[in-house]
Amino acid sequence: MDVFMIALAIMAQGMVGIFVVIIIISLVVALMGWIGANTGKKNEQK
Repeated sequence: MDVFMIALAIMAQGMVGIFVVIIIISLVVALMGWIGANTGKKNEQK
């Protein structure tokens, strides 16, 4: 039973890690897109 609990804990940590990585990637992509859109608008006005 202890082995099962340890495996479950490792799986839970892995799921949280994957979830955090997905959030970070999506935030970076959104930030890059927002910066790209803003710089694009500024360049078009010039």
